[in-house]
Amino acid sequence: MKTALIITTYNWPDALELVLESVKIQTVLPDEVIIADDGSNEDTRLLIQKFQKKFPTKLKHIWQEDKGFRLAMSRNRAIANSESDYIIGIDGDIILHPKFIEDHKNNAKKNRYIQGKRVLLTKEKSKEVLELKKIKFSFFEKGLKNRKNALHSNFLKNIFSKINNSLKGVKSCNFSLFKEDLLKINGFDNSFIGWGREDSEMVARFLNNNGERFDLMFNAIGYHLYHKENKREFLEENELKLKETIKNKKTWCENGIDSFLKSSL
Repeated sequence: MKTALIITTYNWPDALELVLESVKIQTVLPDEVIIADDGSNEDTRLLIQKFQKKFPTKLKHIWQEDKGFRLAMSRNRAIANSESDYIIGIDGDIILHPKFIEDHKNNAKKNRYIQGKRVLLTKEKSKEVLELKKIKFSFFEKGLKNRKNALHSNFLKNIFSKINNSLKGVKSCNFSLFKEDLLKINGFDNSFIGWGREDSEMVARFLNNNGERFDLMFNAIGYHLYHKENKREFLEENELKLKETIKNKKTWCENGIDSFLKSSL
């Protein structure tokens, strides 16, 4: 099973650098890493070019013009350019536990959307991590919020992980599913502009298409760097799109990944 790690980013190369360094120390490497870039400037391009010279696996940079927050479209572009069977998605400020890829692969299942957890780093801890270029963390160190999410245990994973077919707590900063299952619902909806609900809407269509959501606990740990909250001026509009999908039990979006699949052939 070939895996693609999709990393979203926008003008934060210092964070992306640490994320890519954490990929390099994975116990199981992804077959390809694809940066879904929502219009970053030259600094991000130069950073990726530097990593491409020495990266242990294939590293691609899929860029789109900066026309505001278009995360759904950016992800679709990247996934359309993947050559893998299985898609693992994170944000460009999620530093990976060394077993992150291995854990997602070990829990992969057809028709399953895996929702991973994250450890929130405090503002002070995030500043320290960026200054020291830190990519390894101890469960006991200071600066970790929701600390229980930092505990890696297959024993506890088997007890507490569960099927949870709701939309509560859906976060695309740490998720995975088979590419085939994503294509069945036409990926993310490109019409989502601005922060919020593009991930929940995709999962809603996935569940409507008889998929299952699996909450993965004590595995696939990601450490989330602190940043200011994104502007939410389009949230109300995005909420309405989500409600329409739920009400009409939609399994397909008209403006999805298929347009980029055609162009990437």
